[in-house]
Amino acid sequence: MSDGGDIRLPKEDNDDLTRPPPHSPRRRYLSFRHLNALAVVAVLAASGMVPATDLTFVLFSFVYLLFLSATAFPPLGPPGAAADPPVFGARNRLLAAYVSVGAVVGLLLPVAYILDGVLAGDKEGIRAAAPHVFLLAAQVFLEGVTFSGRFSLPMRAFVPIFYNTKRLFTIVDWLASEVGKAEGEHGAGRRLFAGRALAVANLAFWAFNLFGFLLPVYLPRALKGYFGGNGSNNNNTKVKD
Repeated sequence: MSDGGDIRLPKEDNDDLTRPPPHSPRRRYLSFRHLNALAVVAVLAASGMVPATDLTFVLFSFVYLLFLSATAFPPLGPPGAAADPPVFGARNRLLAAYVSVGAVVGLLLPVAYILDGVLAGDKEGIRAAAPHVFLLAAQVFLEGVTFSGRFSLPMRAFVPIFYNTKRLFTIVDWLASEVGKAEGEHGAGRRLFAGRALAVANLAFWAFNLFGFLLPVYLPRALKGYFGGNGSNNNNTKVKD
């Protein structure tokens, strides 16, 4: 019996070594949502409605992302490793609802407003709203890039904080443009009210997102997950805390 056990144990050990972990996270790739965001970026960039400063900002953010990832916050896992688990877990319904509200307020409704402006001939309104939509679409695409295994948790936090800060200035410019419109231009009061309401809603939502969520909640947890270890068990414990 002992001899038989000695013969079988190495085989079992080898099987354990070659068998992949049952619940190991898989590397993430760009989803259809991220590709749609890239399409919006390309269309708005080609339309001439986005200032050159915003185009430069997007290019700079990508280069700076690579620089920070290589020097300050490199990924802790080996090359080709699976992406780190999300800071708040993979199935957080409250966070999913919050993100959905942001998508509707920040992307879907402004895109509809821009399309309506094309029909109404409201070039001023389109030019005021387009930079915000362009930057938010670029942010969504770049967030998809950072969720691969090539970037660490702090770099995931860097993208929304960096872009959210920039977009607050574009939203303020958008609101100023809407307030400065004369009543009766481009679709009477309906479009004027819609533009002002959208600008105010976006300013309120994204100001809260930056100062009420990203900086005080998301960034500390991302840094804690990075410096405290990236194991899945550790991340689950941190989320519960």
